[in-house]
Amino acid sequence: MSLEHAIWWHVYPLGALGAPIHDVGQVAPANRLVRLEAWLDYAVELGCSGLLLGPIFASTSHGYDTLDYFRIDPRLGDDAAFDHLIEEAGRRGLRVLLDGVFNHVGIAHPLVAEAVAAGHGLIRLEQVDGQVQPAGWEGHGDLALLDHSRPEVADLVTEVMLHWLRRGIAGWRLDVAYAVPSAFWSEVIDRVRTEFADAIFLGEVIHGDYVRIVTEGHLDSVTQYELWKAIWSSLADRNLWELDWALARHAEFCAALLPNTFIGNHDVDRIASTVGPDGAALAAAILFSLPGMPSIYYGDEQGFTGTKGTGRHADDPLRPPLPDGPDALAPDGWWLYRLYQELIGLRRRHPWLATGEVTVLGKDNSWIEYEVTGSGQKLAARISLEPTASVQLSVAGGESLSWPRS
Repeated sequence: MSLEHAIWWHVYPLGALGAPIHDVGQVAPANRLVRLEAWLDYAVELGCSGLLLGPIFASTSHGYDTLDYFRIDPRLGDDAAFDHLIEEAGRRGLRVLLDGVFNHVGIAHPLVAEAVAAGHGLIRLEQVDGQVQPAGWEGHGDLALLDHSRPEVADLVTEVMLHWLRRGIAGWRLDVAYAVPSAFWSEVIDRVRTEFADAIFLGEVIHGDYVRIVTEGHLDSVTQYELWKAIWSSLADRNLWELDWALARHAEFCAALLPNTFIGNHDVDRIASTVGPDGAALAAAILFSLPGMPSIYYGDEQGFTGTKGTGRHADDPLRPPLPDGPDALAPDGWWLYRLYQELIGLRRRHPWLATGEVTVLGKDNSWIEYEVTGSGQKLAARISLEPTASVQLSVAGGESLSWPRS
């Protein structure tokens, strides 16, 4: 799969498939992965080439507190359910990335108790008031850090990656990649690529030196959070000078790597809540007219809304259940879905956009004009907030796309 042609539909399975996340207790196992099959054609018709799945391994609650890397979460299904999903996705030409949470595990993971009992192990330990305990991640007492200095941890992560690649996935999203030493990633990825040379590795990087992290860690891509922030805040604040600044940075990154571009994910406020429905349309136009490897967070293409709250239920509004199938979606989101289809269609017909060079031609607070060039071709874009929100995209000597439609 060429990453230049990749467009991902990003799904948080536990939320999207209606699995219980809080106070799980003795929840009965259920094959919820089968519900995702009803959405595969929807993703293909949207224009996507792959599924980027959030955590699906056995965990305590939200999926990022792993209990067993080799077992499908029983709230989602089992090995047979997973194999069926991979088969159905592949039949439609959809590749699958899994979320690899290899910075930490859940506090109830057997490795934690083993390390504490022995005073050493695969978990990073610390002394607190004279007692040995697992080191938590960023103040989260329910998450225990893996000790990436130990070769056994590299062995474990390599084994996990190979296990699921052999089961048919295309690669991995690496959770909290910025917090894991680059030398660890490079060792593991090099070992995995001896068997799967084309495996994909996308690192979650919120901040840091994107190019260095990709280069030193031997990754393929990282999440372009700088661009995400500039898109929503420049639209919300009516200050497209911020987007201009971010596009200069984006051009530098794109000269060295193919960043994962996005306007929403499972950790951030929904774009339609942040900038409104018209702003969501502008954000989508920016996303698909710029270089990079785009991903679409499920529901953003329908104008789903939701903002991050507080406490243990803070992320619930960002990770809602999908209905049983696309036919059950509310009717008022389909206009945005159709705009996404048009934008993705234009991008599909001009794949050079993924690796093109972006240059800003002019801007003010309420409008920006830029062009993307590559392979001897050029796309011109104008994004305007006034007098009303509008988009104009045109390919030199060829097609054009405008919104709203006259």
